[in-house]
Amino acid sequence: MLVFKRRFLVPWLLSTVAMAGLSYAWHGWALNDVADLRMGLQKYLGISALVYLMLALVLTLLVHIMLVREWVSLKGAFPVKAMMVGAAFGTVVYLLVLLSGLSFADQGMHHVVVDLLWQVAEQGAGGLMVGLGVVYDLHRSFMEAERAS
Repeated sequence: MLVFKRRFLVPWLLSTVAMAGLSYAWHGWALNDVADLRMGLQKYLGISALVYLMLALVLTLLVHIMLVREWVSLKGAFPVKAMMVGAAFGTVVYLLVLLSGLSFADQGMHHVVVDLLWQVAEQGAGGLMVGLGVVYDLHRSFMEAERAS
């Protein structure tokens, strides 16, 4: 199964850790939104972990599908291309969150712009981690093939 292979698992987990870590840094330290939660911190962190696992899974699948269909090439700056895929994915995720009304604060225009930019940066970092994970796996596969021959 694809999900349990290193070429998929490493980018997925790297992306999850990066996006969840950035989210906690943003909401927990920079904005201190976590202090205003209506639920317990443990419950929030558990739900947040599940959400970021799902977001990273979709992002990793998206990058792999784009590679297979040759919409994105490994030539050139592939991690940067994966970061751009993540940024576009972040825009879509933000629009879904905005339309569903899930937010920490009021929906003033300043908040909307800052939150959109943050979501794009966060998901872009997730895409970058997917790209770096794919490059890491390709390097490991090459090294394993060299040792075998």
